[in-house]
Amino acid sequence: MSSQRKIGRRAFLASTAAAVTGYATGANAAFAAGRRQSPNEIVNVGLIGLGGRCTRLAPSYLNIPGMRVVAVCDCFKPRVDTFLSKVGKGRNWKGYTDFRRMIEKENLDGVMVETTTHARAWVTCHAMAAGMDVYIEKPMCLTVAEGRHMVETARKYKRVTQVGAQQRSIPLNNWASDLVKNGAIGKVRQVLAPNFVGPVRWQPKEAQPMPPGGSDNWWDIWTNQAELRPYHSELHRGWMKWWAYDPGGISFGVTGWGTHSYDQIQRGLGTDETGPVEIVLEEPVRNRSSGKFEERQPAENETGAKYYPGAKNKFGPRAKVSMKYANGTELKLHLDGDWGPGLGCIFVGEKGKIEINRDRISANSTQLIQSADRPAHLSVPETQPHIENWIECVRTRDKCTADIEYGQRSSTICYLVNIAREVRSVGRKLKWDPEAERFTNCEKGNKLLARARRKGYELPT
Repeated sequence: MSSQRKIGRRAFLASTAAAVTGYATGANAAFAAGRRQSPNEIVNVGLIGLGGRCTRLAPSYLNIPGMRVVAVCDCFKPRVDTFLSKVGKGRNWKGYTDFRRMIEKENLDGVMVETTTHARAWVTCHAMAAGMDVYIEKPMCLTVAEGRHMVETARKYKRVTQVGAQQRSIPLNNWASDLVKNGAIGKVRQVLAPNFVGPVRWQPKEAQPMPPGGSDNWWDIWTNQAELRPYHSELHRGWMKWWAYDPGGISFGVTGWGTHSYDQIQRGLGTDETGPVEIVLEEPVRNRSSGKFEERQPAENETGAKYYPGAKNKFGPRAKVSMKYANGTELKLHLDGDWGPGLGCIFVGEKGKIEINRDRISANSTQLIQSADRPAHLSVPETQPHIENWIECVRTRDKCTADIEYGQRSSTICYLVNIAREVRSVGRKLKWDPEAERFTNCEKGNKLLARARRKGYELPT
């Protein structure tokens, strides 16, 4: 292990343990003697956050070449116990309720951060400072400022990062994206994508009894940077729909599905490290259904048909938003959930259209996408090649296909949608500086780029 990695871990442990869990700890002899695996060895990984997403995907991790799960962590102990008894049955995985202890005790090369969105930046930044390479579920952050801090932390500690925008590791998606980037449809005039449902505010409710089995402070740790509210199962189990914990994480939500769609836009336009320069709210924000969902048989070329059932009955704040890039390309975030590319987008160019969704594509001239080098569809779970790319880059130290900077830019589009809806100035052109990551004509919008963090859950500096 490099000296920088040792120091990073020690500083991380000293700075965070006492503040949150009431104890301070240093690296013991075995920990300090840890080392970076050689390129030919197995990559040892710890899982952080053992909710539904991790539980569903963990069995597929067993098939990732060169990856070995050695430990798992969740701040709520009953979830650790259940995960080990079901997913980890028969395996020598160790369970923890504090990810810092796990990093201290285990000889890990990296961690997969699959926590709630509002805790993701805090866990990720501390893990990177402690010497971990990280796989980060999407959306990778809660605010634009938080995401930028994560990027800066990754660069400071030279960490290998992969954000969970797995469409970037699907060969067919990348092939079609390259067609768009390389001019197959000429200059891209417009991009059409869904008008996703936003988050809602929590209204105070009478406290419910804490579920048994957790430590005295597990709810404080779970709440992380957000306001510490009385326990309620709708917060604990349904956190993705509430503004305090995620900017729209439900199916057909701004960050739930929108992160994938907007990342596809970024990949196809070749704007991985920048973003739009103008945002316009096209209509008043209202609580609406995600679509009409007429009884019909989707056409053969509707790439999003398999996602229509997931978008059905999703109801919440929606309003059409348009954006513009510096080169004049317009984004029209207008589509309903019962038509078009549920997790993708439609590129409209001078010479035709190409629609890209998850491992499906179509075009208004089929000749555009008929070529001998067109990749076949995936034959493995869609997340597998994405994790494989991360594991390989942990060995080689190369940049991952969904590097943290790319994740920041795609997440930012999600937050620009939410901010435009919060500002509620229909028809006003909000000017955005993608380099400074600030509005140049909207201070109300700038105030929404960051949130105050609760004491004890500040990001490491």
